[in-house]
Amino acid sequence: MVPAALADLDPLSDQAMGEVRGQAMVAMDVTGTEAARRTRVTLGLDAEVQTNVDSVALGDTGDGSDVAVEHLSLGHISTDASTVQLDGQTYAVNEIVPFVGKDPYFEVAEQSGEVVGFRVGFNQARGTFSGDFNQFSGQLGLDLVDDSGTVVPATLFDGQTNATNHRATHVGIDEAGTDCSAGTQCAPLTNLKTLDVGDANGDGTVGFATDFFIGFQEQALDWQTPEGSVSAQPGVHLNLPTAMQLDLQTLQDGVPRARTEYIDRGQGLF
Repeated sequence: MVPAALADLDPLSDQAMGEVRGQAMVAMDVTGTEAARRTRVTLGLDAEVQTNVDSVALGDTGDGSDVAVEHLSLGHISTDASTVQLDGQTYAVNEIVPFVGKDPYFEVAEQSGEVVGFRVGFNQARGTFSGDFNQFSGQLGLDLVDDSGTVVPATLFDGQTNATNHRATHVGIDEAGTDCSAGTQCAPLTNLKTLDVGDANGDGTVGFATDFFIGFQEQALDWQTPEGSVSAQPGVHLNLPTAMQLDLQTLQDGVPRARTEYIDRGQGLF
């Protein structure tokens, strides 16, 4: 006969419980009122990825898309072991330099019980974001240096030099002399083959951006960020913060694409 095993569970004291620390894997936050409510679900995890997508078209209406990107990539592949990457580290040739996203979240916006928008993003994000941006709706966090040496925020334009955050095709400086059709202080968004997502620390290093997300709205909404809020118009809104500062010549010449594939398919991705 096998002897029975007996065991008792003893409750933890208040002192012992106070010494235990932890965090839920999933956190849910509900803010606002029934008239205007936000529900946000955050996952307590880190994601490191290098991923490629041939084509992305969001908010397509037949005559265009709110966001249209060919050969979209997050993260890249090292081609120089001596190059210091955004995270301050060096990587061997052919080693993946990942796009890092911390605490991914999904947020729903409601008004009077009806869903009017949602967004997905990361509480913190850093890494390369590559692609051919044919159309862009949202905010592009990029600084430009004009001919006088003044640093100004980049402005999104359409092909006729109208400033717009909806289906933009060009980027440049919002001044009287800017002419996107002539390439004066303006260039096609397709010139920006790779963008560095992050927050410039001012000492040459790059920290994590806290407002990287993509939203889908039935109506104009304000999405909250640690720095305040971001206004999004109906449709698709891509909030793309970068740690980049470009002079006009670099903008005109174009930012080359980081390597994102191991096999050369003749598409400029190798």
